[in-house]
This record gives sequence, structure tokens and C-alpha cells, in this order.
Amino acid sequence: MKQRKPAAPANVKTKAGGSLVAPLRPSTVQPIPDPVDPATLAEIFARLSAANPAPRSDLEYINPYTLLVAVVLSAQATDRSVNLATRDLFAKADHPAAMLALGEEVVRHHIRTIGLFNTKAKNVIALSRLLIADHGGEVPRERAHLEVLPGVGRKTASVVLNVAFGEPTIAVDTHIFRVSNRIPLAPGRTTDAVQAGLETVVPEPYRLNAHHWLILHGRYVCKARKPECWRCVIADLCRYPDKTPAPGPRS
Repeated sequence: MKQRKPAAPANVKTKAGGSLVAPLRPSTVQPIPDPVDPATLAEIFARLSAANPAPRSDLEYINPYTLLVAVVLSAQATDRSVNLATRDLFAKADHPAAMLALGEEVVRHHIRTIGLFNTKAKNVIALSRLLIADHGGEVPRERAHLEVLPGVGRKTASVVLNVAFGEPTIAVDTHIFRVSNRIPLAPGRTTDAVQAGLETVVPEPYRLNAHHWLILHGRYVCKARKPECWRCVIADLCRYPDKTPAPGPRS
């Protein structure tokens, strides 16, 4: 078992632009296991696939445009809060021209319950305007064209490319970053490093849905503070040393 430094503190930016995420073990520094071998990696995704053969994003959307808007709004917000805000918004505007017709003030009103809603409303209007001006009102399929849109970074572009256009990209958020470093699958100090690692090592048959499996696993099972290891389908394959035992019977 090799000794590696723990992940760096949260909310730090590297020169390459990848976000550094909080250490997995805030109290004591412990050896981090080596990544699982290819055979174990394949078995992990085989089990995740068997448990959820057709995974879907928790974000609600109608088409590539509403998916793009939803992902932009989801930054530093829960999918649930975004869904609550966008149901009425998307009923009124599910394409760029309709969103521009609503205007920034109305968009702001619809998303006022989401964090950073002022900036996000500006970004939604601005990206809608650019989609009309530069892409005929359609969401582009090219990463470079997506990442120049207001409010769109590498992670958002990766989600849109994967979910809307079926490209085998693996967008890395805090859930996937945690899971990848905890098991570990493709450990890294930044989200960009983890994404590059996962897109290299995940077997091709599982690459399209890997983003969904890992984010859902991190959100509902491999939780940050108290992973529910006792009900994890890959617990025997995971090398995380501090597995959580099953809760005792209630008194």
C-alpha cells in the first residue's frame, strides 16, 4: 500500500482550473489505498449496472436546452431545488427565444429560491441570446462551443454532452470526486484530474452511464459523512478502510 497525500482543502482553485475538494478524512491522516485493479473495476460497474440498468439524471428537463439551463442552475444548489424552480419556468420557456421573451426579471423571479439566482438569471438570458446568435437556437454538440457560454464550465459541458448527446463523458462533482477517491477508482487532487482518470480507466461498455451510476451512488449510498456501507452492493470490492457498520436496532 503506497502512502499518498490526502486531498487538499475545499474551495481552492488550481492553475489548471480544477476545483480542489475537502479531505476525505478531516481528523487524521491515514494511508490511502491503491486504486482497484481493472478486474475489480469492471466488477464494480457490472454490479452498479445490474442494480440500476437505466440510470437517469435527477434533474428534470425537456430537451437539450432545458437540460443546459438546469445544469447551469444546479451549481451550488440541489437538484431538488432546481426542479422545484424550473417546472413552471420550463412550462413557459423551453427554448432560447421563449426565455428571452420572458426576460431576466421574470427568470429571476422563477429561480429566486436557488442560490446565486441573480447571477444565474443573467447567465440564462445571456446564454440564450448567444445560442440564437451563434447556433440558430440549438445547443451545440462541441465542448469548445459549450464552454464559452455564460455559466458553463467543464462539468456542465460534460453533463450536457453525456445526457443530451450520448457522449461517454464523466462529469465530476463532489459526489463522484468522493466516490472515486474513496473506493478508490481513479484518485486525484482535482475534479479535472479525477475526470481524466475515470474516462481512461472505466471500461468502454460502462462509460456512457458511469456518470449517473457514480453520482447516484455517492448521493444516496456512499454519503460524505456517514456512508451506508452495510447496504452497498460493492462494499466487498471497496478498499475504503473506515466502513460504516449497520445501525443497531432501535430501542
